[in-house]
Amino acid sequence: MSYWTDLSIEFANQRNYLDELFKIYPTIPEGIRVINKNLWKYVEDSFNARDNISLITNLLRLDFFPIKDSYVAYLKRDPSSIQRNPNTINRLCGRLYEMGLDAMFEKCSAPKETNRQIGPLFKRWLSNGGLGIKTVGIERFQETTENAILDASDTEMKDWCSKHLNYSRNKGLDFVGRFNKKYVVGEAKFLSDFGGHQNAQFADAIATLTNSSLKATPIAILDGVLYIKTNNKMYKDITTTYSNFNIVSALLLREFLYSL
Repeated sequence: MSYWTDLSIEFANQRNYLDELFKIYPTIPEGIRVINKNLWKYVEDSFNARDNISLITNLLRLDFFPIKDSYVAYLKRDPSSIQRNPNTINRLCGRLYEMGLDAMFEKCSAPKETNRQIGPLFKRWLSNGGLGIKTVGIERFQETTENAILDASDTEMKDWCSKHLNYSRNKGLDFVGRFNKKYVVGEAKFLSDFGGHQNAQFADAIATLTNSSLKATPIAILDGVLYIKTNNKMYKDITTTYSNFNIVSALLLREFLYSL
């Protein structure tokens, strides 16, 4: 197994891993979503009048729909389908009437899910000097051979790496750096649970890690449940299938980079 993966696993299982990780990913829930008062008045009027079409139409204008249903996204993307599918609208409204206005408002104003807030936190940590080195823009990054971390958007990083490092994925990047004159490219993920979206996030990081055409050292900066020593798929993958790749906790990233 990779030295850095093994070290990450041991850190997660023997040290105050979560306490330290909070310095990078301070996943503090945001306050409630602000709902436009005029729009909510339309929702209330539609609800009280039992006007199903108007109720669904107005709720879809909010940032968050109060119930989870596989058909809601379709209705939001194609508003004309609301008129064409009365049975679906009646089914959804039946659940909404049963829920009541107060519960609907509570759901619509709920904070964003934590795992949707953590994306920018890794880059914020880098910008704040988390690795002990200042991040720089593309021009400065190009005009020197010194150790540096690129400060740019995911897309700008992707485009720069496609041009200079033969990066072939049509996907933004979280980390581009140069240490000891060696380029390092990768993605950072905080995997908070197993299954579903989190498995997709893991697979996304691995896809960058296994990009064989890349003229740089690929790295997956992963944290979370994958380091728990159980029979979960992520743990099995990092200790078997991808055991020889550079998978490392963000907490050990500084040591990894300076070891190149």
